[in-house]
Amino acid sequence: MDRRRAKFQIGQVVAHRFLDFRGVIFDVDPEFANSDEWYEAIPEDIRPRKDQPYYHLFAENDKTHYVAYVSEGNLVPDDSDTPVSHPDIQHFFEMTPSGYTLKSQHAH
Repeated sequence: MDRRRAKFQIGQVVAHRFLDFRGVIFDVDPEFANSDEWYEAIPEDIRPRKDQPYYHLFAENDKTHYVAYVSEGNLVPDDSDTPVSHPDIQHFFEMTPSGYTLKSQHAH
């Protein structure tokens, strides 16, 4: 079984398993593709494996909007049907009855 096969899809709303934020996926790396400095800044006892998909999210919590980079193991589907209010979403996605869909100029 290939552990790097993505469980979540671009446009899907997800929430962090342990931290209080959620977001819309806008890109997926089949395995860790950030800096070693970023990775090593995560406390070793909670540091996720590198050999799994990592997701780029337009993220939000109750205080702010930001871009997050999160391992697949730390994400769960968000089935709340509450829209994500990150301001960059409107530039890349359109809302459809089935959720967030990439605008045609951003789809490949």
